[in-house]
Amino acid sequence: MSQPKELQALMRSLRFVETSHNVMDIINQAEKQDVSYTQFLWSVMLNEQKQREQKQMEKRLKWATFPSHKTLQEFDVTEQQSLSKKQLNQLSDLNWLEQIYNLVLLGPPGVGKTHLAIGLGIQAISLGYKVIFISMGDLVHALKTEEIATKSRVRLKRIRDADLIIIDDLMFMAMDQQEANIFFHLINELHDQASIILTSNKAPKEWGELLGDPAITTAILDRILHRVEIVHLNGDSYRMKNRTTIFGQESVSN
Repeated sequence: MSQPKELQALMRSLRFVETSHNVMDIINQAEKQDVSYTQFLWSVMLNEQKQREQKQMEKRLKWATFPSHKTLQEFDVTEQQSLSKKQLNQLSDLNWLEQIYNLVLLGPPGVGKTHLAIGLGIQAISLGYKVIFISMGDLVHALKTEEIATKSRVRLKRIRDADLIIIDDLMFMAMDQQEANIFFHLINELHDQASIILTSNKAPKEWGELLGDPAITTAILDRILHRVEIVHLNGDSYRMKNRTTIFGQESVSN
């Protein structure tokens, strides 16, 4: 075995797996620049750290199951007059996540609730938090099939292990008493253990109409609203304002 291959094998055995892939490039660069041993060792360690962090970021993004990749930088506050740049910055600093606060993002369809939720989730992942995204419909299905479906058990385990759970389209569908009851038990498990972002087109005072059971509704609200920031997003739908037709992009007002 050649010396470079032996070096790569040794690095893998010492769990410097990421650097083993490009160690020869690092060595060649160091020889060209005639760096000190300290500088060379620093570059090796820094490369391994950077590559590991990138790999972990990719793993956490995959784990989160976002339906799309939407960052906070892409969230256009000029299109959403009900949320100021200052408020967006306050949300993005994630102090609320440190304090295990919940967020409820309210507004009609198309105003950016899901975009904002995903953006905050990606921001949290970049800082090392475990995040998972799930629609309300998928969550109810997973809860109802947890005992019989491996996929549902895996998904719910990830939800229970996460630091931030994003539940999209809460109250978009009515629940029967059994569904409301198992949803309550999950919220009760997560209470004081993780932060939750809920997106909904219904205000909390209207949730009782869809949950059906007043007692369960009160119990769910008590836990979600214990520490919560409610963000109202208003205005016209982004999708309708900027829709693309067979004739090209046009405003809904045209």
